[in-house]
Amino acid sequence: MEAYLVPSALIDFVNPHDPGAPRLRHAFGTPRAVLVAREPAQVRAVLDAVQAAAEGGAWCIGALRYEAAPAFDAALQTYPAAGPLVWFAIHDAALPWPGAEPPPQDASTLHWHTLPGRAQFDAALATIHQAIARGEYYQVNYTAQTVASVQGGGAQSARALFAALRRAQPGGYAACLDMGDEQVLSVSPELFFDWHSGPGDGAAGHIITRPMKGTAPRGATPEQDAAHAAALRASPKERAENVMIVDLLRNDLSRIAQPFSVQVPRLFHTEALPAVWQMTSDVQARTRAATRLADVFAALFPCGSVTGAPKVRAMQAIHALEPGPRGIYCGAIGVVRPDDQGGIRATFNVPIRTVVLHDGQARCGIGSGVTSGAAVDAEWSEWRHKRAFVERASQPFDLIETLALQAGQFRHLAEHLARLQDTAAHFSVPFSAVAVQASLQALASSHPAGAWRVRLLLDASGQPRAQAFALQPTPEPVRLQLAGHPLDEAHGEFVRYKTTRRAHYAAFAPTTPGVFDTVLWNEAGEITETTFGNIAVLLDGRWSTPPLACGLLPGVGRAVALREGRLIEAVVRLQDVPRVQAWAFVNSLRGWLAAELAP
Repeated sequence: MEAYLVPSALIDFVNPHDPGAPRLRHAFGTPRAVLVAREPAQVRAVLDAVQAAAEGGAWCIGALRYEAAPAFDAALQTYPAAGPLVWFAIHDAALPWPGAEPPPQDASTLHWHTLPGRAQFDAALATIHQAIARGEYYQVNYTAQTVASVQGGGAQSARALFAALRRAQPGGYAACLDMGDEQVLSVSPELFFDWHSGPGDGAAGHIITRPMKGTAPRGATPEQDAAHAAALRASPKERAENVMIVDLLRNDLSRIAQPFSVQVPRLFHTEALPAVWQMTSDVQARTRAATRLADVFAALFPCGSVTGAPKVRAMQAIHALEPGPRGIYCGAIGVVRPDDQGGIRATFNVPIRTVVLHDGQARCGIGSGVTSGAAVDAEWSEWRHKRAFVERASQPFDLIETLALQAGQFRHLAEHLARLQDTAAHFSVPFSAVAVQASLQALASSHPAGAWRVRLLLDASGQPRAQAFALQPTPEPVRLQLAGHPLDEAHGEFVRYKTTRRAHYAAFAPTTPGVFDTVLWNEAGEITETTFGNIAVLLDGRWSTPPLACGLLPGVGRAVALREGRLIEAVVRLQDVPRVQAWAFVNSLRGWLAAELAP
């Protein structure tokens, strides 16, 4: 196996002006100096020292905590910080990106404590809505920290978790910082600012900010996905949330901008992330001559997208609603470096989608902007969608297809390979059709006769392996039971895509003798599937199966039955169950099995 580095820092930033351009991807070794501010009075001096180092040719990698805000304006209320307000490592040069990623199994398995309970969440949103109705503010970004215990740890484990996070949330502005007492692993999709200073104190510069406000879940089908994006762009509530922060950023930028140079060249742009659609807008300006890095932070920090509007009052509300400091979450992480025009370039993200490791514990913040039009159920659902990235990265998993091998021939092979390739694309896993088919052919050659259940696995590096198990006939009818409560993850990616991450299904596994499988349903009371197959019902004289929008795996056997006209798609609700004339279990492995529902 190729060796990989355990550097002190990694930066993997998209070019904010041209997403198709090469990314800023570098590693950094042992710094020649570390600059730290622990008191508000030290913050500006550290930022001045960072600028001076970059003007001298150094690369400066670092972060500001959310609690650094009072250093720029005493009216910005925060809790006392639980670590340095500002931390920067100074490097003489950037190193190439490591040539190999650490194996996924080197990352710690994290089991996250739940976010605040629903009652606490509802109470917080009620408080915000009441204050908005009184005219105290327009929007507040309410957040909470979810926590997990880290077993083992160390730089190598942190590096492996960072690699897993980047696979879970590719693109954007990713950074990994080893700050000694803590490691910061950020895969933020949000640009805070990208600033080019002029060549020398007397020259003007240029700055762009890209606040991210407005969220919608990804769809279960391409059609539904496109509809969700269109609905996000058209939503009065989401557009209002976005434009409030755009106005705040315009005002903030005016403090360092040349007169009449603040512009909004792009508004309400939707960006596709693995679990959600996000709405962004661009706000840019020409900065005044002699503007310093500390001036940029004084004008903009913290980013309005993680505070609300107006900023001072929103931060007071955050202090009252949230129980402790946010830390690096909602602060800034970035790089300050020399440019080829004789000035410096500073690029910082807003550290959302960020995990901080400290003292055997991992912390990750989740939040959303709350306006007068925010519905409590929708905000709760948004938090769950935003948390999907860290859940995906917290436990290694393989992609899986289960096929029937009969007399040396695979059933529905093309359909299974197409679904596996789609799953690999979603999870950013390398896929080689040649390697996968070679693995299957080797297995088929060694099992030329009989019936076999084949597990085809694809690991995070794209390496396939296939296993065969004897397949026994299934007596019909099979007996099914109805789940006693909804599957909370019905619309999650580990339902829509088939992987070895199956704890959500295992919780519904039958324990009653003679019961073959459990019929699942979602929070809207709609039947979805079973724990390892799709469901079909004879209702009103037609065989129907739930549509993918209800939250279920697009089974190969189901797709074949739909293509052949044996099934149609129709929503089946719990209240329809007494009218169901017949049931069937459907998957590619066992085919169509007559079923009956236990009373």
